[in-house]
Amino acid sequence: MKRLRGLWRPEWLGPGAVAVGLAGYAGLLPSVWMKAATAPYRMDAAQVRPAPVAIVLGAGIWGDRPSPFLAGRLDVALRLYREGKVKVILVSGDNSRREYDEPTVMWRYLVERGVPGEKVVRDYAGFDTWDSCVRAKRIFGVDRAIVVSQVFHLPRAVALCRAAGVRAVGVGHDSMRTQAATTGYGYLREGLASFKALVDVARKPRPRFLGPQEPGVRNALQGP
Repeated sequence: MKRLRGLWRPEWLGPGAVAVGLAGYAGLLPSVWMKAATAPYRMDAAQVRPAPVAIVLGAGIWGDRPSPFLAGRLDVALRLYREGKVKVILVSGDNSRREYDEPTVMWRYLVERGVPGEKVVRDYAGFDTWDSCVRAKRIFGVDRAIVVSQVFHLPRAVALCRAAGVRAVGVGHDSMRTQAATTGYGYLREGLASFKALVDVARKPRPRFLGPQEPGVRNALQGP
């Protein structure tokens, strides 16, 4: 204890506090920038203008059911489809294991609620937000879309999709009213995730899987 006391100097208190404050400020910068940059492109379902495609980002499944977060996103996309705001829904999620198939669970949820199966296109390699956005553009040919996610995730999702070349606007599901604790954690996590998002915007890395172009979205848009 005496040794530790010997290492401490009262005069360090001021500079130390400044350093901690600057570190905290720097930690907030990516998230603040994304919120400011995407503010004109985020709105609610009633305000958003129509777009050809809705992109629903995966958020976990429980067996053959979507997690509550994912169900909320799908409900928003369902509303957009029913109101004629979108013609096709691209569901993008993780299918890295045979027993874990987010896109098919998402497809089934929407089809069971009245969306024609051919109007829901599955992307099986949407392993994170950047991959989903890049694949929407380069694999499925999506140029303009409404991105659907939770409200706390929407600034990052819109920023990444626009950086990937998709003219994206975002509509969010407000999960705070029903899942306050998990949503609060989501807001905290976004602070860290925003750093990776800035790196993705700057470096534009290849997604984990690309592959040939797929005509699913184009065919669905051309169909009745």
